[in-house]
This record gives sequence, structure tokens and C-alpha cells, in this order.
Amino acid sequence: MAPSAENPPPDDAPVGGGRYRRRRIGQRGLIIVGAGLPLLALLAVLAWGSFSTGGIPGGAAVNATVAEVRVDTETAPDFTLTRPDGGEIRLSELRRQVTLLDFWASWCRPCRDEAPALAQAYQEYRERGVEFVGVNLWDDPADARRFLQEQGHQYPNGIDADGKIAISYGVRGIPEKFFINRRGQIVRKFSGPMTLDLLRQILDELLAQP
Repeated sequence: MAPSAENPPPDDAPVGGGRYRRRRIGQRGLIIVGAGLPLLALLAVLAWGSFSTGGIPGGAAVNATVAEVRVDTETAPDFTLTRPDGGEIRLSELRRQVTLLDFWASWCRPCRDEAPALAQAYQEYRERGVEFVGVNLWDDPADARRFLQEQGHQYPNGIDADGKIAISYGVRGIPEKFFINRRGQIVRKFSGPMTLDLLRQILDELLAQP
């Protein structure tokens, strides 16, 4: 019987004179595969960043120029981060404050370039209902601690050793910054090194919101 809509050929029926075989994937399978591709790509980037060249991935995955990335307003994924001194930072405990979440590494040149601006902005805004949280990625812990000491950062920092926080935020490179409002929602995202003036502008806008 010839194939028809009522009698489709089997999945492994010969096609084109028997040289190839037909394989059908259901619509649901396509959706699952498609939805998993971005996560697989991100995991590959994170794995490469963690293991290539001793954990320091050269110049790749570095955002050298500042740009705003469009985001859909959503609740910031909660996490607990261990500080170098053994203390812990829990993001959900920072509700009712404007929070800047910064992903960085000590070997990242743009991260070093913007470090003084971040330190200055924190000093200016820390008593105004603003908190900064630094998340260290793809780094050697000793190098990260040395970087923090050199830059004099006084805001909380910790190491995302297994990349779970970066994955939950969809981080693609560093530096990347997420601005979280008092309701715990991500409202702005920037890749690349930010200037002090730009940091002030965004923080002032968020503080002016009810």
C-alpha cells in the first residue's frame, strides 16, 4: 500500500533510493531541544572559562565596551554567596534596598578599569539605601582576594565557584551588572565597564522610584 496521510511510512523507511533513512522528531521533542540549546551554550562557555588556560580564559568572554542589555522585569533569582571571610550574603535579605549585582574576575582588564568607579559609587550611595554585591567568576581564589585588597572594595563579594549564580542570571561575559530595585526585580542590565557618572545616573533613577 502506498504511503498516505492515513498510512504514513515507518520512521525508518528508505528515502531517495534507499541511500538515506527518514527520522521524524515530534513537535514536543523539537521544543525541548530548542529550549535547551541556550542553556547548553551557556554551560559550554562557563566550562571553557573554568578549565581552559588554568581557569583564566584569556581575552574571550570579556565585555570591553559598555552597553545596556534589554531585560524583562522579573524577580531576581535568590542565592547565597560565601564571602572570603567565611560570612554569607543572601540576596533576598537585601530587599527594600537598591542592589547592584556585579559579575567580575581579577584577570579581566575592563573589570580592573572600572573598579575605582565602583568603589567610589559605593562610598557615595551606601548610606542611601543602596547595596553592591560582587560575584567573582572563572578566577583563582587567591587572585580574587588580592584584587579586592588592592582595590579597597568594602562591599560584599564572594566566589561563584560552580557557576550556578551566573547560569541563573544568564551571564555571557564579564563584567556584567544587574540593577535590582527595592521590590527585588531586575530592571537594568549593563555589559562592559561602567563610568562613575553612568553608575550615579542609574542609581539616582532607581532611588527616585517609589
